[in-house]
Amino acid sequence: MTPQLIPEGELAAIRGQFPILERTVRGGKPLVYLDSGATSQKPLAVLDAERDFLVTANSAPHRGAHALSEEATEAYESARADIAGLIGAQPREVVFTKNATEALNLAAYAFSNAEAGSPLRLGEGDEVLITEAEHHANLIPWQELCRRTGASLRWIGVTPQGRLDLDQLDEMVTERTKVVAFTHASNVLGAITDVPRVAAAARAVGAITVLDACQSVPHLPVDVTELGVDLLAFSGHKMYGPSGIGVLWGRYDLLEQMPAFLTGGSMIEIVRMEGSTYAPPPTRFEAGVPMTSQAIGLGAAVRWMQDVGVERIAAHEQALTARLLDALAQRPWVRLVGPADTDHRGSAVSFVVDGVHAHDVGQVLDDQGVAVRVGHHCAWPLHRTFGVAATTRASLAVYNTPAEIDALVAALDRVPEIFGIDRGAA
Repeated sequence: MTPQLIPEGELAAIRGQFPILERTVRGGKPLVYLDSGATSQKPLAVLDAERDFLVTANSAPHRGAHALSEEATEAYESARADIAGLIGAQPREVVFTKNATEALNLAAYAFSNAEAGSPLRLGEGDEVLITEAEHHANLIPWQELCRRTGASLRWIGVTPQGRLDLDQLDEMVTERTKVVAFTHASNVLGAITDVPRVAAAARAVGAITVLDACQSVPHLPVDVTELGVDLLAFSGHKMYGPSGIGVLWGRYDLLEQMPAFLTGGSMIEIVRMEGSTYAPPPTRFEAGVPMTSQAIGLGAAVRWMQDVGVERIAAHEQALTARLLDALAQRPWVRLVGPADTDHRGSAVSFVVDGVHAHDVGQVLDDQGVAVRVGHHCAWPLHRTFGVAATTRASLAVYNTPAEIDALVAALDRVPEIFGIDRGAA
């Protein structure tokens, strides 16, 4: 993909759809929001969609026989169809969850709660393969799965350049491998994984693949068929949608084999005192009253992204990322944690200033109105691999501008003066 900024006038119109970007902070400084990897801002189309539903059609879907319930059901299922269309899926393959963490736990639970004799059931001698680059949401559920079942957890390492060491695949993927769970785009390193390569290796031994797509679906075109994975999770709040809504996509034949995660109302087929049977997917995994307005808001976010153009979003962010990487490379006192070029790279850029804690760097930036994230970004083991306790992370979105990248760099240039860092030091 060729980096290409969205024209200035069009970008201004896009920014105009995000009222929060007009804010000032810290004594009247313009807000420079570079923390979209944590949560993105929401366009008016999303805010209006949620509000309109709550004001005009608020009701529980799939329950009442009245007009409001019918409208709620139609809106809820239309959102499911829109989301499916974004990732090249069928609506019946899309399960709504409250976030991506719940979606990944749902996937892990399917293996720990599978019936005896099920191909999903894990035990001693089986292996789950993950990577060092995982967010805790795609690490801890698999640790727990292995603890509960007696399976072993293994992981693929990361190269010093900040990419998964996929040369380890042939050694790590064996007949004992039952699950391969990995990230599409690292929330720290920004590196984009060669998903089809990993999926093919897993498929060759009959292992099921689980992809964390939280940092890819908001930023680049994603097609589940092309990727070749079995399960895929992402969240709404990172892709211009509401909080409290996430998605688990799965191959339908696999979803049919998976046991229910939560039980109760809505997800049932027949209930008797002696026992119950459960509805087919996706209803089986959506117990209780759903997050209706949030799902509708996420559907609106998907349509908004498609109106802008997902490929244009990716190209714009890639151009901004290149600008930032070039600027950091000219500052020897800044150490990048992740790939230094935009080839197979997303728009999360993490770095350290040796001798200055990331929280102090973040405070200097915040004093200038620049919002970034500092810490281990829910990827503690990955930070240990790179020998750092914390990093400063700028994560970009389509509403960011070249001027905002320059504002970040200008604020960062204050760090050596404040903390007595040699500007020529590596």
